[in-house]
Amino acid sequence: MAQIDALFNELIKSDGSDLHLEQGQRPRMRINGKLIDCADQLVLTQEYLCGILKEISTEENWQRLERTGDLDFAYALASGERFRANYFKFFYGYGAIFRLIPSEIRSFEELGVPDVMKQVSDLKAGLVLVTGPTGSGKSSTLAAIIDLINSRYVKKILTLEEPIEFLHKNKRAIIVHREIGTDAISFAQGLRSALKTDVNIILVGEMRDRETIELALTAAEMGVLVLGTLHTNSAAKTVDRIIDSFPSNKKNQIREILANTLQIVCAQQLLPSIDKTRRWAAFEILLRSMAIPAIIRGGDTKLLKTEINTNARLGMISMDNYLLRLVQENKVSKEEAYVKAMDKTLFQIA
Repeated sequence: MAQIDALFNELIKSDGSDLHLEQGQRPRMRINGKLIDCADQLVLTQEYLCGILKEISTEENWQRLERTGDLDFAYALASGERFRANYFKFFYGYGAIFRLIPSEIRSFEELGVPDVMKQVSDLKAGLVLVTGPTGSGKSSTLAAIIDLINSRYVKKILTLEEPIEFLHKNKRAIIVHREIGTDAISFAQGLRSALKTDVNIILVGEMRDRETIELALTAAEMGVLVLGTLHTNSAAKTVDRIIDSFPSNKKNQIREILANTLQIVCAQQLLPSIDKTRRWAAFEILLRSMAIPAIIRGGDTKLLKTEINTNARLGMISMDNYLLRLVQENKVSKEEAYVKAMDKTLFQIA
């Protein structure tokens, strides 16, 4: 058993989500959104920290960290619990963050994802984006979507992740997991390879650069259902982020492709409950409607919020209205909602 496993076991027993290790600091766990010191742990020296990090890393991976300053991979305990690991170098030395990957894929109901998102499973082609900051539950939502498709349809699904998080067993679908850095050089290379295969659905773990975004749009245009993530907190900012990834001479072409392919945007955030015992998810959901393509082509993405608000009957909802609902249901405080809200006037704190 690796020395670091004791810290992982403490995280699991404390029902935490992340373990933070930084040189010169004490180990910390994130529990219900709060960072808390691990029990009986001293400040991490470079010698000790590098020692426990090297225990669970291959020599090749460690050399990559030394060369690039960053490393992502997955690690599993003997008992089966899995972690998404990120090693990094920073001004004061070395650090690592480990995210506990839930052992079971949770359903829409368990996650609190609105039922309207289940219609993703019925889509045959197009682009579906789940967005939000790091740690907002994007991977869990996408896992629930893949699991629903897997239960309902005979399709071929390819996942491209860095690292692989949720491992899906074949139910009705055939699922192929490819890990970036191990099975494919990059998301772009993995996508380019996928376009040559007979695949129905592609999950892109992170659309982080222009080439990946363009290839994802190309796949969606070719009739593949593409599920992807971005670090944006609203539908409007998601569309802007995609368009702004391209030079001015390509923006109109990308707007046209996006207008033709975008099916759903689900932005999400996590907020601590009033009693601090759990976290509640808040969502903004944009569904394809008659007006959406014209709004995207026109470039006035502020109109997307109006479209969301006027189509609540279809299941669309803005982030602010969802936050307001959580406050009215006494699930989260007005103060927490105020921090996350776009329109702060809805949550003015006396």
